[in-house]
Amino acid sequence: MVNALFCAFLGLTLLAPAATPRETSAAGSQLRTLLDEIWEFDLREDPLMATSVGDHRYDDRLPAVRVADQARRADARRKLLGRLRAIDPARLGETDRDSQSLQRVKLEDSIREYELHHYRFPINADSGFHMELAQLVSQMPFDTTRDYENYLARLRSFPEYMGENVELLREGLKAGWTLPKVALAGYEKTIEAHVVSDPTRSRFYQPFVSYPAGVPEGDRARLTAAGEKAIRDDVVPAYRTFLEFMTRDYMPGARPSVGAGDLPGGKEYYAYLVRHFTTVDRSPDEVHALGLEEVARIRAEMEEVIRKTGFSGSFADFLKFLRTDPRFYAKTPEELLKQASWIAKRIDGKLPSLFGRLPRQPYGVEPVPAEIAPKYTGGRYVGAPPGGKKAGTYWVNTYALESRPLYVLTSLTLHEAVPGHHLQGALSAELTDLPAFRRFLYVDAFGEGWGLYSERLGLEM
Repeated sequence: MVNALFCAFLGLTLLAPAATPRETSAAGSQLRTLLDEIWEFDLREDPLMATSVGDHRYDDRLPAVRVADQARRADARRKLLGRLRAIDPARLGETDRDSQSLQRVKLEDSIREYELHHYRFPINADSGFHMELAQLVSQMPFDTTRDYENYLARLRSFPEYMGENVELLREGLKAGWTLPKVALAGYEKTIEAHVVSDPTRSRFYQPFVSYPAGVPEGDRARLTAAGEKAIRDDVVPAYRTFLEFMTRDYMPGARPSVGAGDLPGGKEYYAYLVRHFTTVDRSPDEVHALGLEEVARIRAEMEEVIRKTGFSGSFADFLKFLRTDPRFYAKTPEELLKQASWIAKRIDGKLPSLFGRLPRQPYGVEPVPAEIAPKYTGGRYVGAPPGGKKAGTYWVNTYALESRPLYVLTSLTLHEAVPGHHLQGALSAELTDLPAFRRFLYVDAFGEGWGLYSERLGLEM
């Protein structure tokens, strides 16, 4: 599936008539100027994304996400898409053709998501806008007084930003567009952690605990007092209001069904999601059939592994053995983190034998933050802006150790850290000869396909 998109790009390259250098240069220049304009638009419209890629011009603001803002952005993107399509790909070089195709798909998907009301889902089962805000502490720079002033401005904007997201969720509730109720069990824990009575106990207070040399002594007391006030008067009330809405209205009103196809107009929405995540034109039924084939194939591999171990019980007996035998589980969070770190370093040592180019940016191993761990996956990679003072992070979930078997750590580490998401993402960010949007673009089929390939590569390593 992954190769289909890039084979399409290759096909365009091979079929395109040769262009003169003058035509290629003029069209390429026009394209690159437009790509820069689109990138600047995206950064302005999503200041949180700008921060995450290391552009700190908008660190004092949060996105505007009202329905009117969604409509305004979609209209602007339609105009940008029209200009992009007007550039003849036959007059572009191979790299520019690929950039045009990728940007076209990106714009088309953004517009289609607006038309299908995807904005009604600013949260999902293990993430959401409120969790993204909690990562500001690790994503923003805190080197100067100006950095702190930017952070304070964002903290003061929490009530408005939270309110706009709640309105999107409220619209979804009225339209029958909610997450499945079963996926929301325990979701309140991701919000409750930020409703604190003492501002100094908030995650958002961390930057005020100590200051770098770039912040003059005369500014520190003022900034600390402002931080406490913003957390007490803006951040905590915003999370409290969101918590009340979720527990009183949204979670009780969430739909009992699971499949997106059960939403009003959901079959069209689900078909879009299939195409978006696979990049190929296959129907949900075709993907389901492929999934059943894969389950059968993997089950056969599992049966073969069980046979090789000499285990005498049934398949169900073997699963019970894996899930209950103490030898397969860490006794403490530290043990789990140490095991993950040891696996990661062993893989690091093998990378030069398999990869001719490695990223400059390193990565660390940390536990999933406590406030989101109960609803989070077993692990995940969290990137960091290139050229900054922070490394990428391989998160390992240490919550509920009885559900974190040690035998999944190798594949998890290969997928999330190296040679999976960290290696791919960090190298991509370093491709400074490409348009900026391509350096930070995440195509799910390619990114998750690479992660899955990395797991398989681990068998060879």
